[in-house]
Amino acid sequence: MSNSKPAERQFEKLLFASRWLMAPMYLGLVAAVGLLMVIFLRELAHGLPLVFTMESEDAILLVLSLIDLTLAGNLLLIVLFSGYENFVSKFDFDSGKDRPNWMGTVDFSGLKMKLIASIVAISAIDLLKWFMGIEESDDLVAMDHKFFWLVVIHLTFVVSGVLMALMDYLTSKTDKH
Repeated sequence: MSNSKPAERQFEKLLFASRWLMAPMYLGLVAAVGLLMVIFLRELAHGLPLVFTMESEDAILLVLSLIDLTLAGNLLLIVLFSGYENFVSKFDFDSGKDRPNWMGTVDFSGLKMKLIASIVAISAIDLLKWFMGIEESDDLVAMDHKFFWLVVIHLTFVVSGVLMALMDYLTSKTDKH
């Protein structure tokens, strides 16, 4: 038993219990995964009837859209599971062999790396989708302007990811205090 005062102990218990205020946010992320699933199914339902008549570029754009939605869903699940386990409570049920091996092992640093890697992949796919969807346009200046900003934003994500990885690497090499 510590030498702290009863009021201090109660305050600390309240602070510790406040982590449960995050639980509704994780339920919201579950709803967001459901939202992505509905959009995925809508895209698939829209593309399947056209599969025998679509051009190869259109098929690639459809596949890239489905990959984009899948990556976003994977990102949500990573944030959902690792965030809940790191900040709220450990999962205390036996999920058997179905439990992904990364669950329970992704710390905040690993979560940041997975997050930025997913954002870079999603950004790259969006950039590729835009590039593949280029059609003859009368307004080449506007297209050049949009392409410029898409590349700048993508490179910003890439540089941010590299800098985060470098910071994590340097932090891992220093003595912990």
